[in-house]
Amino acid sequence: MTNKANQAAEEVWRTEAARVIAGLTRLTGDVGLAEELAQDALVAALEQWPRDGVPRNPGAWLTTVAKRRAVDLFRRRERHDERLAELARRASGVAEQPDPDAIEDDVLRLVFVACHPVLTTQTRVALTLRLLGGLSTDEIARAFLTPEATLAQRISRAKKTLAKERVPFEVPPREELGERLEAVLEVIYLIFNEGYTATAGDDWIRPHLCEEALRLARLLEDLLPAEPEVHGLRALLEIQASRLDARTDDAGVPILLLDQDRARWDRGRIAAGLAALEKAGHGPYALQAAIAACHARAETAEATDWGRIAALYERLAEQVPSPVVELNRAVALSMAYGPQAGLALVDELTEDPALAGYHLLPTVRGDLLARLGRDEEARAEFRRAAELTRNAREKALLLARAGVS
Repeated sequence: MTNKANQAAEEVWRTEAARVIAGLTRLTGDVGLAEELAQDALVAALEQWPRDGVPRNPGAWLTTVAKRRAVDLFRRRERHDERLAELARRASGVAEQPDPDAIEDDVLRLVFVACHPVLTTQTRVALTLRLLGGLSTDEIARAFLTPEATLAQRISRAKKTLAKERVPFEVPPREELGERLEAVLEVIYLIFNEGYTATAGDDWIRPHLCEEALRLARLLEDLLPAEPEVHGLRALLEIQASRLDARTDDAGVPILLLDQDRARWDRGRIAAGLAALEKAGHGPYALQAAIAACHARAETAEATDWGRIAALYERLAEQVPSPVVELNRAVALSMAYGPQAGLALVDELTEDPALAGYHLLPTVRGDLLARLGRDEEARAEFRRAAELTRNAREKALLLARAGVS
């Protein structure tokens, strides 16, 4: 296979897999089968595109091939005529009777379906990220601070449970959406985070994941306008996404928050985020959006209200106790009250086993040590962080800070 065709197939899979799998799940009613069919279509692309050329609409090509294989599969299984007719009708795109409460977007629909109460909340999130977020099992495991093997087993069991319980590809009535909302919000949030700072690979950011998460957040806000945390998530993602163009230089090299050119921040997205924040209440996503708003409102890095940010992180830690939240609070404390104040908290966190392989812990500690003039200790922390990260851009940045050429 030519490099060009191979790269095209990989890019199409990254950007279109979620929609293909979601559409196939609507078609077949089976999440696991839908993923298998989508992967079969990708294999077909790898075989045919070098010979026939990359199609004009490669995402539609994958979907069409996968749907044909679905029809063939059900025929081989000798399903009764009614099931075949139903499958063929769906595959042909014949419209169903409109449902005023339906979620028409296939991707958001599958997020709600995969977040079924028959699964635990974390398992729902892991499965949905695997299917729709374009995230590998390793990337999801690192987001949860969980061993990869454990996470893989959890996802495998989730697929089997959905099949065993015969969970249909149907969205529950509007009044029952709330019991799945927490997991749905977390899925969208983690998809965005992976796009904002990629866990692994050669790129610091994966903008298409951020855009997809934002699209889902906006759809969700339209669907559930009375839910404050939906507005909180939308506010958070809009404000964070406003910085995307400033997070790297033209060569893709990371630019840290305090060094970014704020003139490159998208003021339209900031305005949209602040408007959503007014309807967001006081939940975890609203608090994170309020923190992001502190940065967005500051015209310069020096004008940032770090004292308020530290107080907001303290409130967030009370609602959702987490060592990662505490690490972020340590950064805010150091900016508001000096590096020693932050280092005291970071040193406590080094005893937390959940952060044992988390590269941002030594990254933050190295930064605080550098600000205190403890340069040799700082360089050691940056080298350790570089060993832990899986992102090539981040590794290069950390090695540069460690003085490694």
